[in-house]
Amino acid sequence: MQYANLYKAETLKSINRFVKDLGTAAKKRGFIIHNEDKMEMAHSFGKHGVKVAEGFDLHMIQICKPEKAAKSLSKNLERAILMPKFVMTFTKDGKTQIRFLSYGKDLIKILVDDPEFPDSLEETYKNIIAMIEEAK
Repeated sequence: MQYANLYKAETLKSINRFVKDLGTAAKKRGFIIHNEDKMEMAHSFGKHGVKVAEGFDLHMIQICKPEKAAKSLSKNLERAILMPKFVMTFTKDGKTQIRFLSYGKDLIKILVDDPEFPDSLEETYKNIIAMIEEAK
């Protein structure tokens, strides 16, 4: 059984350039970056008075396809637990690192009793990875 998959990639693009290109790739597929104004975690932590290390540049990019999400949640609100999808980016060794965690069908079936949802979610994961590949 495979419960989760970690997609790992890197690019020579800056985080800001990658995010912009990810947004363009997302738009082509009907997705959006939901949290552009809040994805820079250093700023988010700072707003709460929490200091981070010098050079801390983690971005938690929330990907959403509003039309599909609304239809999906209208069918079954229990799906919401697996709806937020985040692409993480940070700098390491002068390169932008990209991470995306997706859940396997076996885990989805355990968490949400909904026979349609695993295939639908898997399709979304494939789209997000394609967007990352295009943007990097």
